[in-house]
Order: sequence, then structure tokens, then C-alpha cells
Amino acid sequence: MMRSEQYERVLRYFDRDGDGKISASELSHRLALMGGELKVKEAEVAIESLDSNGDGLLDLEDFIGMMEEGGVEEQMNDLKEAFEMYDADGNGFITPKELKAMLTKLGEFKSIDECKLMIKQFDLNGDGLISFDEFKLMMQ
Repeated sequence: MMRSEQYERVLRYFDRDGDGKISASELSHRLALMGGELKVKEAEVAIESLDSNGDGLLDLEDFIGMMEEGGVEEQMNDLKEAFEMYDADGNGFITPKELKAMLTKLGEFKSIDECKLMIKQFDLNGDGLISFDEFKLMMQ
């Protein structure tokens, strides 16, 4: 089965009224049936960010764009930006000191020892630092 046919099938699943487009209420409803939760207002914001023609609906082209490029690539870019905010010295690792500084900016006050414990939970190689790969796992 071609990829576009798969996307069409998924689009049809979400498209309750059969107009070939996904509305915010359709998106919210179907996600609820699948065990997710997305309020209609949140769905409207999500659709607005992906809607290429400004009609407030996701058509097949928007849906394919979301699935192929925007979704994964955008998430990865967002993760990289977040990681860079923590990695103040830009060396590719988050240290306990950098974690403490960022948490303080966010209004969470932790000691260096608490930050070391937080890092230890996701530090796969035991170096006392968080690499980007470890950060991705932490954020999932």
C-alpha cells in the first residue's frame, strides 16, 4: 500500500462527516476514542498551526505534511532548542550546575545534589552529564 493511501485511510477515520477534511471537533473526538485527550480549543490551535489554506480544517495535503515533515522534524528541532537552553556553555552536555541554573530560571529551586540525582535517573553512560540522546529519552 502506498504511503498516501495509508494517510487517506487515517484521514477518513478522523473525518466523521466525510467532507475530506478534519475539523477541531473531529480531531478531539477521535483522539478521545483512542484514549487520548485534546480539548476542542487545543485541537483548534493544533489545526491552525498545520492548516496551509487558512480554512480552519486539515485536508489531506496538510495531514501528509504533518505526518512526513512537520511532526517529527519539528519535535526534534523543539527538543534541540530546549536542550540548548539548558546547555549554557554549548559543550553538548547538561551539567548539574546548568540544570540548577535553568530550574532556578523556571522558578524551581534545587540543590546541586538534587540536580545530580535528577541527572543520574537519565544518565545512561554514568558520566554525570546529560547528552542530547539522554535528554530525548528524558523528555519522552
